[in-house]
Amino acid sequence: MFYRKPLEERIAERQAKMRPLKEGKHFEHGPAKFIFITLIVVVVVMHTVGLAIAMHFA
Repeated sequence: MFYRKPLEERIAERQAKMRPLKEGKHFEHGPAKFIFITLIVVVVVMHTVGLAIAMHFA
């Protein structure tokens, strides 16, 4: 009644249903992609603001 397949088998079945990944078109870990892009945007914005402040007081 409460039988479930082992975790390894469920993962294998889920991966078997997925379509093949295109070369160079995937980022395996979604949250890591979000964090990576967010950090890049934050760094660019901070550099832009810092440059604007430096130019204003120079």
